[in-house]
Amino acid sequence: MNSASTNTASKQPIDVAAIREAARKLDDGAVPPGYQGNRQEIIEMLNAALATELVCALRYKRHYYTATGLVNEPIKAEFLQHAQEEEDHAGRIAERIVQLNGEPDFNPSTISQRSHAEYDECTDIKGMIRANLIAERVAIESYRQMIERIGDSDPTTKHLLIDIMAVEEEHADDMKDLLD
Repeated sequence: MNSASTNTASKQPIDVAAIREAARKLDDGAVPPGYQGNRQEIIEMLNAALATELVCALRYKRHYYTATGLVNEPIKAEFLQHAQEEEDHAGRIAERIVQLNGEPDFNPSTISQRSHAEYDECTDIKGMIRANLIAERVAIESYRQMIERIGDSDPTTKHLLIDIMAVEEEHADDMKDLLD
């Protein structure tokens, strides 16, 4: 017998009956019995990320509406695009929280306290760009730490955060280019 057939024979087959039985537990929604993540901790991290994305969207929108001057029109357009992308991130995060049988926390009275990034009311364009670059760097590091903490225990959430972090890195690069 060759080694390939020995390796195949020694592996456990997939237990289809157990999978089908677990699938009948409808109250668990998208969370299978084999889920390895600490759901409560991940939901808390995701709610902090949700708050961060909402604060970032609001900051970008404020900067979009308050930046003045014809020379700043391309920068305003960048602010608006980033605001829309941050809102998309918030929606994706809220959806994942629900998939984990949690509740997304959109409470306006606590969003700024739960956010990792800060809101900004700069009135000069350089200050706006700088504040957005700092906030993007905060978001990138927050996502990096969350991804590290989750590890392989929740691949779906991990991949979601990796996707969002990649966009945040693009945003940071855009802001850095605007500062130069």
